[in-house]
Amino acid sequence: MRVIRLLTGLACLAIVGVAGCGESRNGVKSQSEELSPQQSDSMQRANDLSFRAGEMVDSMVALMTLEEKASQLMMPALYSSDDVYTLKAVGEYGKRGIGGIVLLKGNSASVVAIADSLRNSSSVPPFVSIDAEWGLGMRLKDEPSYPFNSDIKEDATENDMFMYGATVGKQCREIGINMVLGPVVDVAPRGSFMSRRSYGSDPVRVSDLAVAYSRGLESIGVMSVAKHFPGHGSAIGDSHKSKPVIERSLHQMDSIDLYPFRKYIEAGLSGVMVGHLAVPAIDPDMQPAAVSHTVISELLIKELGFNGLVLTDALSMGGAEGAGADKAIEAGADIILAPADTGKAIESILKAVSDGRITEERLDRSVRKILFYKFLMELRKGLHYLVI
Repeated sequence: MRVIRLLTGLACLAIVGVAGCGESRNGVKSQSEELSPQQSDSMQRANDLSFRAGEMVDSMVALMTLEEKASQLMMPALYSSDDVYTLKAVGEYGKRGIGGIVLLKGNSASVVAIADSLRNSSSVPPFVSIDAEWGLGMRLKDEPSYPFNSDIKEDATENDMFMYGATVGKQCREIGINMVLGPVVDVAPRGSFMSRRSYGSDPVRVSDLAVAYSRGLESIGVMSVAKHFPGHGSAIGDSHKSKPVIERSLHQMDSIDLYPFRKYIEAGLSGVMVGHLAVPAIDPDMQPAAVSHTVISELLIKELGFNGLVLTDALSMGGAEGAGADKAIEAGADIILAPADTGKAIESILKAVSDGRITEERLDRSVRKILFYKFLMELRKGLHYLVI
């Protein structure tokens, strides 16, 4: 195993053979310990920030047009390049009020240029998101990479994972990123299609590590997004190419695949990504989960009680073929990731409003949530909570 040393000043992580870390945890305690006065104060600050973020939302939504509301639901993908074409496209996204972007491969200097351009051209703060399942090096060639989730050592603690998340969060914030499309909470046996990206085959371990990591991210003001609901771990196929069918029973889904999502939700964390999976035990119509009312509205929101942001997986993927942005919003999603054509995706939502399939009040609910989390993450920026 390779030795990895984190040089951000936050922590030296004991995840895979890190030497010289010592025993310091910067005051981070496990959930089993009592809260200190300092930790109680941190929780009060968190509540205060949520109240302030909620107050900021109301005035902004009242001023938005219907098209601006539909645009806030979009997060198109683009490569992390600072060429003239990319920066021009980013400026146009900002002027149109696009809700954010998903960054693909490139370098960190380009991310800074893209993030600055988007923020400077937007009247509403944008989400700048990236996949960082084993660190920013997953997408950015000049940023650190850490172990694949499958290689995190067996005795890694929740404190280790909290500090890991906080470290990645700090690296994100330094270049303008405020959302990580992770952690992967799919429960996958070793050797399966998702095994390298998964924390393993034990749903309890997966949830413990993922929740702690997510709390670390969000302590720095970077939103976490657990994926891929309702669980990609047993899939054989690749949803980038086609729509996998999950053959597990409802009991298996509940006790294995849904367990980490349930714990993530109970922890009050922020985002869930819905995959392009057919799960006949949940939705007999076998629609891609990202456009299934049964999966999103009935299971994720109503039954599991999730009131955070619901994101689709990229609608440009093969597994989403035939799944329109309007269908995803009708199903209960809040954000459309990487539509094949952003303009057409917005038009499909506006047409659905015109046809009466989606009400403006329904759009408002999603826009309010989107703005709330944007403001909340900005307010949290630079703060480091001591509670995991």
